[in-house]
Amino acid sequence: MARTNNDPAIVVTGGNRGIGFEICRQLVARGVQVVLTARKRAAGEAAVKKLAGGKHAAAFHPLDVTDGKSIERFSDFLKDTYGHIDALINNAGIIAEGEAPALKVDLATVRETLETNALGPLHLAQKLVPLLKRGSSPRIVNMSSGMGALTDNYGGHAAYRMSKTLLNAVTAILAAELAGTIAVNSVCPGWVKTDMGGLNATRDVAEGADTAVWLALDAPATLTGKFVRDHKVIPW
Repeated sequence: MARTNNDPAIVVTGGNRGIGFEICRQLVARGVQVVLTARKRAAGEAAVKKLAGGKHAAAFHPLDVTDGKSIERFSDFLKDTYGHIDALINNAGIIAEGEAPALKVDLATVRETLETNALGPLHLAQKLVPLLKRGSSPRIVNMSSGMGALTDNYGGHAAYRMSKTLLNAVTAILAAELAGTIAVNSVCPGWVKTDMGGLNATRDVAEGADTAVWLALDAPATLTGKFVRDHKVIPW
């Protein structure tokens, strides 16, 4: 895929389906050079084929956000292919099959969920910040959830809730440490009709992706360290 100087290059993790795929679709429609990642090569390549026909072809690279070696290979690919990136959208996330209330959830389920939903984005930021600092108005966008807000944190789905609360903490800490260089924000997409959200969800996937795309491309660079839904700051 040809690299140009004017069009941003943006990484979207877990971009093969759901909100992640819709984020990629909206970015490609805006002329962005999208780097779509997924754990499974076949799923990622199929997603890239669906996105064909825009100004730029999306690129695929396999990535397991819980695997340090996979992150290292991905970082090397970005450095060699682009030289810099303009935004990192940490969308990859899970709700584990073993989800349960806090007093019943197996700690292995908690660890698995934390590794994917919170520690993976942190590790990616650690590796990719040097490339982001070479970008134009660089941003990190973390796909969180209202279920991770301390102001709205009820029982059930304990591992998922804890992972998103931790991701919000990662956002706030990175924003403070990167102040003046990279904008870092968390997104609450709302309850979205996806494989994860289910058919009873109240929002379509385009609505769920909209704010992440806005934060990556259009939001003021001074907006950082916030939890955002529908382009508005909401309580943590």
